[in-house]
Amino acid sequence: MAVPHERNRKPRPPLDEAGLERLGLLYAGRYATTRARLGAYLARKLRERGWSGSGRPPVEPLVERFARLGYVDDRAFATARTASLMRRGYGEHRVDQALRAAGIAAEDSGHARQEAREGAWAAALRFAARRRIGPYAESAPGREARQKAAAAMLRAGHALDTVRRLLDAAPGEIPDPGID
Repeated sequence: MAVPHERNRKPRPPLDEAGLERLGLLYAGRYATTRARLGAYLARKLRERGWSGSGRPPVEPLVERFARLGYVDDRAFATARTASLMRRGYGEHRVDQALRAAGIAAEDSGHARQEAREGAWAAALRFAARRRIGPYAESAPGREARQKAAAAMLRAGHALDTVRRLLDAAPGEIPDPGID
């Protein structure tokens, strides 16, 4: 059954080059995005509405032009996403997954990945403090609570040795970072 507001809606005309560029500008202006996400958005709009221009739709050239003009900056996106995840206590592996999911190439995310490596211990401490586990727990956890805490930290992208060091710490005693 059709949704009432969709029944009365006129079909949108197929896109031409100007319409495709307009959609790209609106999207890039509204959302912090990557070249890959912008390309996927434009491809989806082309599937939905069709193409009325001559030849193939110029999605890739348009995305690359937007990147050259600075409307889309994968490096800045990677740095901002990494900083956001690290502030929330997520680890290096989770940051890496987020950057790959955003379609950021290795050459554009290298600096952000290095920041994640260097800030891994601080992020693990933030995560432990937020969840009140390890040195931030009120008392030493039982076996089941320790397993749950370890699983949560691993899902958050922290390295196994970091998780062990934090969970082995007595409540109130923050361990040294050690070597990752």
